[in-house]
Amino acid sequence: MSDTVKGEICNYIDSISESLLDVSHYIHANPELAFDEHKASTRLCETLDNFALPVQKNAYGLDTAFESLITEDSDNTKTLDLLAEYDALPGIGHACGHNLIATASLGAALALSKYQSAYAGSVRLLGTPAEEKGGGKELMARNGAFENTSIAMMIHPSGSNLVTMPSLCVAEVEVVYHGRSAHASAMPHTGINALDGLLLAYQGISNLRQHIKPTERIHGIITEGGLAPNIVPDLARGLFYVRASNEDDLLLLKPRVQACFKAGATASGSTVEVNWAGVDYLDLNTNWPLAASFQTNAEALGREFYPLEKLPSGYAGSTDMGNVSYRVPSIHPMLASAPRDVVIHHPDFEKWAGSETGDSAALDGAKALAMTAIDYFSSGTLRTECQHAFDVSTGLQ
Repeated sequence: MSDTVKGEICNYIDSISESLLDVSHYIHANPELAFDEHKASTRLCETLDNFALPVQKNAYGLDTAFESLITEDSDNTKTLDLLAEYDALPGIGHACGHNLIATASLGAALALSKYQSAYAGSVRLLGTPAEEKGGGKELMARNGAFENTSIAMMIHPSGSNLVTMPSLCVAEVEVVYHGRSAHASAMPHTGINALDGLLLAYQGISNLRQHIKPTERIHGIITEGGLAPNIVPDLARGLFYVRASNEDDLLLLKPRVQACFKAGATASGSTVEVNWAGVDYLDLNTNWPLAASFQTNAEALGREFYPLEKLPSGYAGSTDMGNVSYRVPSIHPMLASAPRDVVIHHPDFEKWAGSETGDSAALDGAKALAMTAIDYFSSGTLRTECQHAFDVSTGLQ
């Protein structure tokens, strides 16, 4: 029975592929940064409305978030969430392929709505803004978005098919150094160079990198460093990311980085504001039984998965899906949307995210997500395995 439904679901997604890819191409052509994804959110909501599905805009406290209850089970004991991302990167647009993420989850939701008589369970499509910066999923979670969720799923584009995304925790921090302006030639002794404070901190962090774990990362940029060479900068700003393999290690690393910022201020005579972001991203707590189901379904579509153990050492990113994965059983597999040597967050990947290869990944993602949902709803054994794995991974068993 489930195999028949899966085949029908795949055929249905193919039948609406033009509508789905129109959404993907529109989002790709109109990149918007975190919390400002008004065009993308509106287009997704309009598409849901065109398919006669309910939409709640401005969901869970975020202007560009939305919620659509695709199907509702009478006993409300099994709720599966499909998560859509649609924010872009500064300067390089959808070089992370979030247009494909949104399209895959949208396609899966529409298919599950069409075949809701084939399963018992509730399905929601959640539009989750601000993955690249700001932690939209965590903010939504704090407002109750996942309180009744049984399972959460999404896909992510990549250069390879991977059963999950190797991930690190990440904390964002902005630093602002204040000094005193002066003429850099005539009266330099009267000035306090804020840029010196930031550069000393930057060098201190470079030295710190020699003495952190191989799984830890610190990287940053100078976002403001002065107005002219002959004016002693009285203001300098920097933005840094601090990464670690788990939350405990991140909590230990952050004070060491903060000490570098304070040392730069002390050495230069400037003062510093250290502003840690309100959201830290957690590592992915992959639900392996559900991930195995997804892999099997994606392989049935012709996808070949690259072994995680063959990935280069240190290959890892970060996502606010990690925060969801410690609240509810979750998966975040990656589907090849570009050649293996093209990595996300590179301008070349932006081109592939709008290509036929990207289109194929979005449609395969929709099919594999929908088929995995059918597995979850139709198999009590899988549901038990998913919950048990989650309980063990979070220390509940």
